[in-house]
Amino acid sequence: MPALAREIHAVDASLAPGEVVTMRTQIDSMSWQQRAAVILLAIFGGLALVLAAIGLYGVMSYAVSQSTRELGLRMALGAEASHLLRLVMSQGLALTAGGLALGAAVALGLGGLMGNLLFKISPRDPQTFGSAMAVMAIVALAACLLPALRAMRTDPGRVLRQ
Repeated sequence: MPALAREIHAVDASLAPGEVVTMRTQIDSMSWQQRAAVILLAIFGGLALVLAAIGLYGVMSYAVSQSTRELGLRMALGAEASHLLRLVMSQGLALTAGGLALGAAVALGLGGLMGNLLFKISPRDPQTFGSAMAVMAIVALAACLLPALRAMRTDPGRVLRQ
């Protein structure tokens, strides 16, 4: 800054240098709105992911509790715990597959609305869609696994007595 001020005074003594900022500072001050919007979208996306996981867990837990008699009867007739795990997980993953298909269709349809917020990426980027679907599938697996494990530990004698 002092060297720049000397050079400006050398050219014209009546000129006074104004505020000097780095290019990084200038870019940061010009793009804070976009960064704030992206941060808010990330926060809301994370909350949506948590709510989806809680909702799927709730649905699966309810479905398992409603089919406790069926699961107990299956175990009493000789079904192995791994078969029950597979049954409950397949129900949950079928629900998840339907949700992922519907969500992908809606996201592809409405993706153009967010196009101006994205930098150097298309609203219909296959890698982004693939990673989002993979994250949702992993969350769905975790949400389905807890009720499935609970179904495996069902005591058939207790269920049949009820």
